[in-house]
This record gives sequence, C-alpha cells and structure tokens, in this order.
Amino acid sequence: MADTVLYEVSDGLATITLNRPEAMNAMNTEAKVALREAVEAAAADGAVRAVLLTAAGDRAFCVGQDLKEHVALLAEDRDAGSSQTMSTVREHYNPVVRALTGMAKPVVAGVNGVAAGAGFGFVLAADYRVVADTASFNTSFAGVALTADSGMSWTLPRLVGPGRAADLLLFPRGIKAQEAYELGIANRVVPSAELAGEALKVARALASGPTVAYASLKASLAYGLSHSLAETLEKEDELQTRAGASDDHVIAVEAFLAKEQPKYVGH
Repeated sequence: MADTVLYEVSDGLATITLNRPEAMNAMNTEAKVALREAVEAAAADGAVRAVLLTAAGDRAFCVGQDLKEHVALLAEDRDAGSSQTMSTVREHYNPVVRALTGMAKPVVAGVNGVAAGAGFGFVLAADYRVVADTASFNTSFAGVALTADSGMSWTLPRLVGPGRAADLLLFPRGIKAQEAYELGIANRVVPSAELAGEALKVARALASGPTVAYASLKASLAYGLSHSLAETLEKEDELQTRAGASDDHVIAVEAFLAKEQPKYVGH
C-alpha cells in the first residue's frame, strides 16, 4: 500500500490513517487505491476486531476528491471523448464504503478537522464517530455541480432525517462539531488535543469486546432501517442465535455470575 494511507494492526485493532496532510488529505488516485486496499484488508483479516479510521495533521480529516487532479483528468476525458474520470465512484468510493459498512467488526472514525465531500461520506460510513471540537463537516457536492456519492444519500438521512439531509445537500455549508453532535452526526465531541487519545481509547475498547455481538448489532441496525418490524424480528432471532453460540457469550455470562470483568476472545 502507498504511504498516502498508513495501515497498522496491533492487539486486534487496525488503524487506517489518511496521510496527505499537506493536501488536507484530499483523495488523489493513489490515495483512493490505498484506502480501498486498507479497508478491504481490515475487513478480511480475522485477527482484526475493530478499525480506527483517522487522518494525519490537524487541519483536515479529508476534504474529498483532489480537485487539482480531478480537473486534469476531466481535461483528458474531454480530449478523448470519454467519461473515465467519474468511474472513480464505482472503482474506489463504493468499495470503500461497502467495506466500512459491511465488515463484521465496528469502525470508529476519529475526525481531527474538516471532513467534506467523500471525506464526510467515509465518516458517515463508520459505526461510531469521535470528533474534535475544531472539526467541521460539509457535503460539498452541489457546490461543484455534483450529486452525492460515497454513500451519503443513504447514510446522511438515516442520521439526521430526510429533510435536514436535503437541506445540507442542496445548500452545502460548514457544520461545526457541536452542531454535528446535536444533529446526530458526531457521537462524541472532545477537545482537539484529546482527539487522538480518545478515538484510540474507544477503538481499543471495541477491539477487546465481544466481536460477534458487535457484528450482529451492526447487521441488525442496518437491516432494521430498511425492513419491516416482522422481518426485523426474524433477523434479530437469527443474529441472537449466532451471538448466543459464541464463546464470548459464555465468557460474559460466567464473568457476570463470578462478578468479574470478562476477557473476550473475539469469537
């Protein structure tokens, strides 16, 4: 993987760091490929029990598409009579969001600065968002005459409601950290200096927790948003049966009866 995205696994936690701080972690082709490879590696690795998605620098989490590269590629498309540039949604952004939302382990986003466009979409694809008090969010797409991608037309209305989502998409603006918390975008807002430590603390707690139960909760929440109550009850039965058969369930019950803290094994 290229050094535009850093990938490290330690004690069951995969840390993925967007690493173009000089460009506000904008996504050029190299970074998009590296991010896709990193999230797919984390999803496939059975030793990984949680993922922390964060970014280098203190100005930006990710401002989305690298527009300097994008303009150059659009010019090449015009000369060639093609639309290859926009295939990045299919080739890069969609696989990243599918991997983040679909992996059977929790994903924490540690948001250190501006998250805009696809960068905002990646944040929304996480299961839990720890946000610096200096961070901000912006949908951005309409401001450059584009529609939503990176899953935002699915994730954003589920967090803030369809009316607010339409407002934020049609009229892009900066959403400061406190408002993001009030809207339900941020789960936790902390002082900027504490962001790295707090996000790591949350991610490590999840990495040492009951992985099968977390995966089942993640699947249940996603399923319930688009299915009827009757269908969701059936899904809960299926997932609860799976969680109940895990070693971690036995460990948790025995620890509870012994009045001890459980030491989960992740299966």
